[in-house]
Amino acid sequence: MGTGSFLWNFTKKFITFGVITVTVSDRYVTIVPVRGGSMSPTLNPKTSSSFGKISDDYVLVEKFCLEKYKFSRGDVVVFRGIIQKRNCSPMNHKETHIKRIVALPEEWFGAHRNYDVLKIPEGHCWVQGDNAASSMDSNSFGPIPLGLVRGRVTHVVWPPQRIGAVKKTSPEGFSS
Repeated sequence: MGTGSFLWNFTKKFITFGVITVTVSDRYVTIVPVRGGSMSPTLNPKTSSSFGKISDDYVLVEKFCLEKYKFSRGDVVVFRGIIQKRNCSPMNHKETHIKRIVALPEEWFGAHRNYDVLKIPEGHCWVQGDNAASSMDSNSFGPIPLGLVRGRVTHVVWPPQRIGAVKKTSPEGFSS
């Protein structure tokens, strides 16, 4: 009788913890890994470990900004891949990407790679990686819909030597 009661109590606590964790992760905050060097040096700076491998940063993503799409220029955001646009975006809608917002809806923006000046459509933003040499971003696939944004990156939470806030400044060379 005691073992069955213990298992039932453990199961209830485990399920409760799981439901709370999923709710918090879905609605408020989550932690995601950063892959690749497109946001270097802000995220995944080119530091080598003893095995010659670049260590991935893990970042805290807050989702309160999604309530009314409260973003500002310089925010680092996580967004879902987009449907192929202009026949040059290989992005998959199941993938997530991390880039910096450099222009917001209804703003004029000067794209440096092709020297065009364009107005960002309503409900969209222009994103770029901090490391332009290795970033597939809005210069390749155009402005992204704000509806694809999953949250704003606020802090690096791993590795321990990199724990801290992510600065909201625009990298040199970006202008709007």
